[in-house]
Amino acid sequence: MQKREIIKFQQVVKKYSGDITALNGVSFSVEQGELVFLAGHSGAGKSTIFKLIAGSELATSGSVVVNNVNLATLSQNNRTFIRQHIGMVFQDHKILYDRNVFDNVRLPLDIVGDYSEAEVKTRVVKALESVGLEHKINMTPERLSGGEQQRLCIARAIIHQPKILLADEPTANLDRANALKILELFKQFHQSGVTIIISAHDESLLSDYGKRIIRLNKGQFR
Repeated sequence: MQKREIIKFQQVVKKYSGDITALNGVSFSVEQGELVFLAGHSGAGKSTIFKLIAGSELATSGSVVVNNVNLATLSQNNRTFIRQHIGMVFQDHKILYDRNVFDNVRLPLDIVGDYSEAEVKTRVVKALESVGLEHKINMTPERLSGGEQQRLCIARAIIHQPKILLADEPTANLDRANALKILELFKQFHQSGVTIIISAHDESLLSDYGKRIIRLNKGQFR
């Protein structure tokens, strides 16, 4: 059965104030269930692509279509609804250090607000088990290693069982051994059918996976 496109960029331009062009005529598509790597130097436009997919920002021109919906046609509230189907792993972690591991991971469910306490607990435990952190469920984040903090972020991103998982430089602050462990986790999630885009500036980490690599340079493909 032919897979359908779940993400499609058509001649996307994104400009910021001060006449800064982050993306300049970018076109690409990602099929449902595909694992894609987004490579490029810092400032190449990788994070901007993620923001456009998530609908937290809109393109200056061109179209961004996610799950057959042109995001520019949606209200801000409806774009927020779209984000409920997207998991995000941020480069800067966005961990809440005044809460323990359990409360950090449950946060996306609390935002939606449609889950019972029993279901929240079940989902949190399952998400932490999938990243090997179930034994640290009551620990505070500052007691976790860098690799463990990244796995906490992954657990938080997958807790609502998203169709699309976006990971912005998830290996940037890790040594090579921990970076490879994180990439293996994403590989496992991909095998379950999740569409995944992972950005990285170190292509040496990506070469062994045999997956498509989209390369960006100063807001354009190279």
